[in-house]
Amino acid sequence: MIEVPDRRDPPHQADELGMLTAFLTYQRQTFAIKCAGLSTEQLRTRAVPPSDLSLLGLARHLSDVERSWFRFVFDGEDIPPRWDPQARPEVEFAVEDADPDEAFAAWNEECALADEIIAAAGSLDDTGSYQDQVYSLRYILTHLIEEYARHNGHADLLRERLDGRTGD
Repeated sequence: MIEVPDRRDPPHQADELGMLTAFLTYQRQTFAIKCAGLSTEQLRTRAVPPSDLSLLGLARHLSDVERSWFRFVFDGEDIPPRWDPQARPEVEFAVEDADPDEAFAAWNEECALADEIIAAAGSLDDTGSYQDQVYSLRYILTHLIEEYARHNGHADLLRERLDGRTGD
């Protein structure tokens, strides 16, 4: 279901683009590690009532985060979210019938497409826009690192609740 990546620490020295992409990759790999080795039922398990937060819901959410920031905002593709959270914000986290293989395949696909977009960009100062707001690639990368770091904290607590595993 979820492959455990060969995660390596980001470099201690690199140019800005290299540093930002290394930290984003590290955060993505951390999330994959948090989800690896769990059953469908465990991935669907919610944190604590009334929260709908689950690892599977986070995978769906992060898939749409990657999709919206890199493809929609930065690259200008006219694409809808996969799980339509704007119409119904709870959809990403409604995982009772959600397929983990589908969710993690979508997440991996969006991460790979985002990496292609990043590689094709000319500069961290290149921009995309949404609703009259302009965002640099530098901003988007920094925001995604923050987004993953926050959700990896959630994933830590979820994983510990599921099987007692901590760290990573």
